[in-house]
Amino acid sequence: MQVSAHLRDIRLSAQKARLIVDKVRGQRVEVALDTLKFLPQKAALIVSKVLNSAIANAENNLGADIDELYIKEIFVNSGSNFKRVRPRAKGRADRITRPTSHITVTVADNETEERD
Repeated sequence: MQVSAHLRDIRLSAQKARLIVDKVRGQRVEVALDTLKFLPQKAALIVSKVLNSAIANAENNLGADIDELYIKEIFVNSGSNFKRVRPRAKGRADRITRPTSHITVTVADNETEERD
């Protein structure tokens, strides 16, 4: 049984989010939430919210036991960039890009069967 949760267009670069996601990939959900709780980065809070959403989806929609869940798949894709203009000297302008990203978390149970 697999359940996923998605968060789209979050104002965070994909590179920064991937650093956090790599730390919790493949862990049990309790361990992953404890790990994310003590990381100081902004991405840790965002990833923990998406993980909690996936856990709630598994519990409420399919009646899964939380103690048996682990992170089967977690990844970050880059989204569109907001393009802004900053005025510079002598009437010029610089372009500023503000990145967004999409976070996807899939949790599953039956560790021994599905983890192969």
